[in-house]
Amino acid sequence: MPEFWSEYLPYPWSLVAGAITAAALLFGFIGASAFVAIWAERKVSGRIQDRLGPTRVGPFGLLQSLADGIKLLSKEDHAPTGADRFLFRFSPYLAFCASFCGFLALPFGSGLVARELNVAVFFMLAVLSSEVFGVVLAGYASASKWSLFGGVREAAQVVSYEVPRAMCVVVPVCVTGTLDLNIIGHQQVGWFWNWNLFHDPFTFAAFFVFYVTATASCKRAPFDLAEAESELVAGFHTEYSGFRWSIFFLAEYGSMFAVAGLASLLFLGGWHTGLLPFEPTVQWGFWPGTVVNVAAFVGKCWVLVLVMIWMRWSLPRLRIDQVMMTCLQYFLPISCVLLLGVCVWLLVVPPGLAEGTRYLLGFGSAAIILVVGASLFRGSNDSPGGGLPGAWLGKPTPLTAAKR
Repeated sequence: MPEFWSEYLPYPWSLVAGAITAAALLFGFIGASAFVAIWAERKVSGRIQDRLGPTRVGPFGLLQSLADGIKLLSKEDHAPTGADRFLFRFSPYLAFCASFCGFLALPFGSGLVARELNVAVFFMLAVLSSEVFGVVLAGYASASKWSLFGGVREAAQVVSYEVPRAMCVVVPVCVTGTLDLNIIGHQQVGWFWNWNLFHDPFTFAAFFVFYVTATASCKRAPFDLAEAESELVAGFHTEYSGFRWSIFFLAEYGSMFAVAGLASLLFLGGWHTGLLPFEPTVQWGFWPGTVVNVAAFVGKCWVLVLVMIWMRWSLPRLRIDQVMMTCLQYFLPISCVLLLGVCVWLLVVPPGLAEGTRYLLGFGSAAIILVVGASLFRGSNDSPGGGLPGAWLGKPTPLTAAKR
């Protein structure tokens, strides 16, 4: 980006223009992602609960997010009487800045990154974890015991889940030998079995542990104890309304996409489709190859985000003691075993066996995905028209009763 602006502006103004352009692009992408995620959240929850979701606000309800934004902007934005007004107003922006900074080191394609860092992996972990400061300050500054409880819960949860999440990140780092996300992405070029996910059984399991712990770090159900409506009204943001309330959720959806991007780069081939044996920007040129890379990367991230939404509306919320027990008694020892196992694998296992394991994991996973995908589009032949399949086969329904 600075190289582009250097043709039109002198130094250091070219750097300033490049930074502003990159920040504007990232902010626009986060806003657009949140816009789509809010709509997807409603549609996914509607389908899971056997309803349609928004249908009246624009085609397929696509303008529902815009309607929600207008509603939030029109609401009164105030601080409680006993609140620390400066911290109360500052907290949402601190949480969003933590989410935003994670995108600075996130490559969307080959060399397509706002700031290339040789320690990009741990930079992202550090800045994404700092979102908890905004949550804790919001709970403390609200002068509400419910908000304070929510902030304290989030602090305990994030501090605990950071440990297994970071250890799962070290697993692919041991395989690649670098903390640079650009290099990690380039190392997975080619077919899908070259992805780190299929390198060995330990990286395969580390992906799922990382994904669950990353979901917990984003305050998503079933780990959303910081905003548990059932016992804390709304948790740390109980006293917020209007624009500042929307900033908290903009930060949450931004963090969801950021951790999904980190998972894609570390385990799922990054911007590589897995269906081409070459780097698209090398074979097809920068712009056509970049379009393919960005589409592949964003597509993978959106699949992971949709799974987070799916989990929210499918699983019941855990209690705070269950959340902590899951981390300390299960995820922590599992992540330690995975880290030790991948180190032993790299030192002991011969190349032939390692290559065979890679193919077995890759093609086995592809076969399972194809079978599950085919079952989703296969119609049910065991239920008559108007009837229900499975255990309800032959039982009367309102449709069958009307026909009689």
